[in-house]
Amino acid sequence: MTSPSPAAEGSPPVIAPLTPHRVLVLNSGSSSLKYQLLDMQDSSRLASGLVERIGERGSRLVHSPLTDGAAEPRERTEPMADHTAALKAVAEELAADGLGLDSPQLAAIGHRVVHGGKHFTEPTVIDDAVIAEIERLIPVAPLHNPANLTGIRTARELRPDLPQVAVFDTAFHTTMPEAAARYAIDVATADAHRIRRYGFHGTSHAYVSRRTAALLGKDPSEVNVIVLHLGNGASASAVRGGVCVETSMGLTPLEGLVMGTRSGDVDPAVVFHLKRVAGMDVDEVDALLNKRSGLVGLCGDNDMREIRRRIDEGDGAARLAFDVYVHRLKKYIGAYYAVLGRVDAVVFTAGVGENAAPVREAAVAGLEELGLVVDGDLNAVRSGEPRLISAAHARVAVAVVPTDEELEIATQTYALVRG
Repeated sequence: MTSPSPAAEGSPPVIAPLTPHRVLVLNSGSSSLKYQLLDMQDSSRLASGLVERIGERGSRLVHSPLTDGAAEPRERTEPMADHTAALKAVAEELAADGLGLDSPQLAAIGHRVVHGGKHFTEPTVIDDAVIAEIERLIPVAPLHNPANLTGIRTARELRPDLPQVAVFDTAFHTTMPEAAARYAIDVATADAHRIRRYGFHGTSHAYVSRRTAALLGKDPSEVNVIVLHLGNGASASAVRGGVCVETSMGLTPLEGLVMGTRSGDVDPAVVFHLKRVAGMDVDEVDALLNKRSGLVGLCGDNDMREIRRRIDEGDGAARLAFDVYVHRLKKYIGAYYAVLGRVDAVVFTAGVGENAAPVREAAVAGLEELGLVVDGDLNAVRSGEPRLISAAHARVAVAVVPTDEELEIATQTYALVRG
């Protein structure tokens, strides 16, 4: 591997042209495969795509070549029995653009892995021992880790010579102190069954907290940030000096904020109550809290745009859903303000956080005594760039920073294999 050319102190390293500098990022779901190919010389995207309904009727791959801004996405519908077939189809599409998996410029494949437990605190080169540990964590991530493992095994079969790196959603949150990570239950039981707060969306929280510091013109070690990742899944984190000290999701991604279909915080006794009075078994309660709760449970919609449209038409159920969502969000902002003691910025990210101005305005409304004030005109601006939306006189910055989990995974992967 060619060594990088010397660079002036403080400037980015110059990567020699022949050095492998591309990273393929894979995010494997149970029946889907998302991917992006990035050039780490300038963090640009070369291609991206999604394979849907793997192992089902109507398998479909939508591939977007990004090397040519005028290129249209390509779609292919054909049977894809498993992830091996899906990844081979992805490889064919990449090869058609001159970006094949056999390219000498491909440095590594980075895999999103949802649950890394306490063991994995940073990106890790995948070997058999790593796979075994990810398998051991399946009981605490039964929907996600098996799918992630399928993608890992498939990629290793196709490119056994290439470094494969696992980047864990939970890793950023492993810095939480025990007082934040522990649940107040019997310690022996908790330890025997790995019950603690792990947190999720870690790659997003890491990326956004770092970009927020840059937006403020400071080093991450100098700022305290509350990150609000608001998508269909939603989570909050308190980041002190670049280090996570608290987060809202727990053993699973169910705890915390109100989400699209998930309840977030709920009295644990609700489970026992539903068992006793409604005769619901564990699987039924699990489905209720994960798939039929949150916004969709409150008003039948989990799309914030549709909810806002219904509110404008006077729909009471939509208004209630919005108010419950914002109330929980505001409660977490206040709680994490107390945890941090000093807050330099509250930042919104992900689909709802980046695009729903009414949510941002409502979440901060009434918090003027904490130094949080949104400027209405700035908040109304639609942009794909990081930006401040706080009033000029506000003591605490309010920001919108688009997340980029794929870039974060690629950056961590490349840094590890280059290191």
